[in-house]
Amino acid sequence: MPAKKKVNTFEKNLQNLEVIVEKMENSSLSLDESLAAFEEGVKLVKSCQKELKTAEQKIHILSEENGEYTTRSFNQKDNAE
Repeated sequence: MPAKKKVNTFEKNLQNLEVIVEKMENSSLSLDESLAAFEEGVKLVKSCQKELKTAEQKIHILSEENGEYTTRSFNQKDNAE
């Protein structure tokens, strides 16, 4: 039976990205290692951006007006109340 592919969370991807940046800033990586780290970093950034976009699209508030349910986009004023 094939092993399931582990799905990283946003937080885990962000941590991995921070580790890559730190390695690239603080160590003497070879050119090949630097390119591989950069490539992995780009993949992580794209994954994080995709998750953020998905979360943004999901943030809708369900409200009832005159017995009907409608959705509206979340905004900062809603959060302050």
